[in-house]
Amino acid sequence: MPMTASPIRHDWTLDEIRALFDLPFNDLVFKAQSVHREHFDPNEVQVSTLLSIKTGACPEDCKYCPQSGHYNTGLEKEKLLEIEKVVAEARAAKDKGASRFCMGAAWRSPSKKDMPYVLDMVRQVKSLGLETCMTLGMLQQSEADQLAEAGLDYYNHNLDTSEKYYNHIITTRTYQDRLDTLDNVRKAGMKVCCGGIMGMGEDEDDRAGLIMQLANLPHHPESVPINMLVKVAGTPLEDVDDLDPFEFVRTIAVARIVMPESHVRLSAGRENMNDQMQALCFLAGANSIFYGEKLLTTTNPEADHDRQLFKRLGIRPEQRGDAHTDEEREAGLVDAMEKERNRHLFYDATDRQTA
Repeated sequence: MPMTASPIRHDWTLDEIRALFDLPFNDLVFKAQSVHREHFDPNEVQVSTLLSIKTGACPEDCKYCPQSGHYNTGLEKEKLLEIEKVVAEARAAKDKGASRFCMGAAWRSPSKKDMPYVLDMVRQVKSLGLETCMTLGMLQQSEADQLAEAGLDYYNHNLDTSEKYYNHIITTRTYQDRLDTLDNVRKAGMKVCCGGIMGMGEDEDDRAGLIMQLANLPHHPESVPINMLVKVAGTPLEDVDDLDPFEFVRTIAVARIVMPESHVRLSAGRENMNDQMQALCFLAGANSIFYGEKLLTTTNPEADHDRQLFKRLGIRPEQRGDAHTDEEREAGLVDAMEKERNRHLFYDATDRQTA
């Protein structure tokens, strides 16, 4: 791998981020791909599997989210899944080629009565040799410490948008609440999965502001999900104007440039992206996806189509330290994505819609 040339910075200004967004598209994507190659294999993409361990009836009022109890989206409330079922799903995901297993619950924060079950889920999934990720809402330091002690690798908690635009999207928790949870996760020694959602009616300055906030955290998130809003009937954002696809690709590219060592995840909204747009996202530095036909309550590209796209682009799934040969990786991905067709429990692990 080439010697690293791009410095890791935590002092980006809004003007600097805006200047990146304003570059000619070809120049921006070339710069992003160049940075990407300094830190990653350009033809590897990390593949994650997600499972909703508790769905619906969330007390938060996130305007994009069908799981919010504030909106009538027809989503049925589900109880916390049994540990045995979660472990079985994780084992199947590993057998099909996934390297990370993500679990999410539609909570404002985990309750004391549910924490023992959640901790046991982490321990048992971890024992299978998978990386583990959870999103459970806000965490106090004691809760973060318990999750870390149980072996949780990643905690997902998105900022969603810029601080300036935040109150247009959520009023039941503050921006600082989210930053405090991220700080608690870091202090506990876990890795951070944190990004946002594009296309919620924000302007370019809001997208720049979100990327600046992420890049100026004391430690860059190891995983940065960049989601395209999936508009769901019954939510306040169901009729918001579509975001220009090139603006979305620009956001991927800027995130790659200012957070060179992070995995940038092409997350929710892929169902509405054609192959060419997804290829541009990979070219711009996206190197992580969720596979499966369902992310939360919204659709995702069919797994077999993902496999075909990977093959057409010469992309292979990233493996953990016990990586196998390219042929074994390809076989694992083929099996994973073909068998994913019948799965229905996956969802996108952010604050209840995206990750």
